[in-house]
Amino acid sequence: MRIPFKFTWIAGLTVATGLAMAQEQVVKIGHVGPMSGAIAHLGKDNENGARMAIEDLNAKGLSIGGKKIKFELLAEDDAADPKQGTAAAQKLVDAKVAGVVGHLNSGTTIPASRIYSDAGIPQISPSATNPKYTRQGYKTAFRVVADDVHLGGTLGRYAVKELKGKAIAVIDDRTAYGQGVAEEFEKAVKAAGGQLVGHEFTTDKATDFMPILTTIKGKKPDIIFFGGMDAVGGPMLKQMKSLGISAKFMGGDGICTTELFKLAGDAIGEGQVICAEAGGVDGAQKKGMEDFAVKYKKRFNDDTKLYSPYVYDAVNVMVDAMQRAKSTEPAQYLPELAKTSGYKGVTGVISFDAKGDIKNGALTLFTYKAGKRDQIAVVR
Repeated sequence: MRIPFKFTWIAGLTVATGLAMAQEQVVKIGHVGPMSGAIAHLGKDNENGARMAIEDLNAKGLSIGGKKIKFELLAEDDAADPKQGTAAAQKLVDAKVAGVVGHLNSGTTIPASRIYSDAGIPQISPSATNPKYTRQGYKTAFRVVADDVHLGGTLGRYAVKELKGKAIAVIDDRTAYGQGVAEEFEKAVKAAGGQLVGHEFTTDKATDFMPILTTIKGKKPDIIFFGGMDAVGGPMLKQMKSLGISAKFMGGDGICTTELFKLAGDAIGEGQVICAEAGGVDGAQKKGMEDFAVKYKKRFNDDTKLYSPYVYDAVNVMVDAMQRAKSTEPAQYLPELAKTSGYKGVTGVISFDAKGDIKNGALTLFTYKAGKRDQIAVVR
């Protein structure tokens, strides 16, 4: 059947609008993160990274498989809640998205991954670090940051070998992320010959930590490790200060944000907090991250919080696989996504291993001094 063309006269130009509409294909990419709740600031940061990537891709006017492509972002809120996360995942599947970037935290990413796998839809998490995510055997699951084995393990070794911790206490929030990173930290402390003096538990919604901190204070720790997010870590630091606990406060990427300054206030101390972010660049690659931060600030009138550059790269890696496959159909480009090797992104070089994990993932150690987050080192 022939497609009828409607010619429109606009300011002296004849435009074949029927032809343009027939050739353009809308490709939906989903993003899921907590847009409500205690860590909504991190969810918004992630969504902004996805939005920037979509805008930049559309500005290029890409064609895939002979069709001009317009990308559309479908953004969902999972409130960092597993039940809401699976509902959001099903909603994106029903909307026939070509791929999903998300979720932010492991507790929602892991249950949602089964839904995407069942639908054959590729998923790239920019920030979920629990090892289980990519060890379920799902061919659709990928991530662009190092996992908790690397994250918690590096922090555990650092606590013993570099900080010379003699009495180390652990607190975790019982989420998939918090528990996972705390367990890997403990393993590394023990392997390095360190002494653990206690392990207490809280939740990701708690506000009163006085009972567990009082118990820990009695054990005279010189280091306290917290497996959880900044929304809990900040108030915890304040309550540590009120109890006169001067121990070093360590944590993973969940607390390692610029927002921690606001959440902890003057309880953040000078060099008291040591944390690690899954990811990081050094040398010549630092310019790419710096340029991204400037562009982000101009676009959103805000600073990057944590993982927006990784979201940006995840969207672009997904589209790169579509271009190599000459198709936006999940079944067609998924094999190419799995073959991703040597992709040069804002966050560094991205290659996936057989599980879907990033190869040679970096980790960045930070502390907080003089009102700013200071980089200690990039570790691989």
